[in-house]
Amino acid sequence: MPAPATPLPEDLRDVHRAYLDAMREGDTQALDDLLGEDYTLTHMTGYVQPKAEWLAQMRQDRFVYHSITEQDITWEIEGDRTARLTVRTVTDATVYGTRSDWRLLLSTDHTRHDGVWCRRGPLPPRGEPAA
Repeated sequence: MPAPATPLPEDLRDVHRAYLDAMREGDTQALDDLLGEDYTLTHMTGYVQPKAEWLAQMRQDRFVYHSITEQDITWEIEGDRTARLTVRTVTDATVYGTRSDWRLLLSTDHTRHDGVWCRRGPLPPRGEPAA
């Protein structure tokens, strides 16, 4: 999937990278600061998990992200306040005690508030264990 002709704004890329870094580092405070209050994580099973529950489970080591490798990233920007990033990753994670490499498609909406990009609840991801 080719990247859009318009370059990804540096500030939006920074928020995206900060999100991935915080996941890898298990930094739930940084994630709490980066994510909007309405943020939810929709798992490939279809379960819609509220932000507070996901972060609590990360603190309990139910979700441990060892590495996240981006395979592809595309984006759409509407005006100066709304953006959608779609990222294909291979994510090495331990979920409820089981470690696996997952090929994920993450689609996340962002809004700009007071000049700062904030991640909103994502669209449902699609993925399967890596072969």
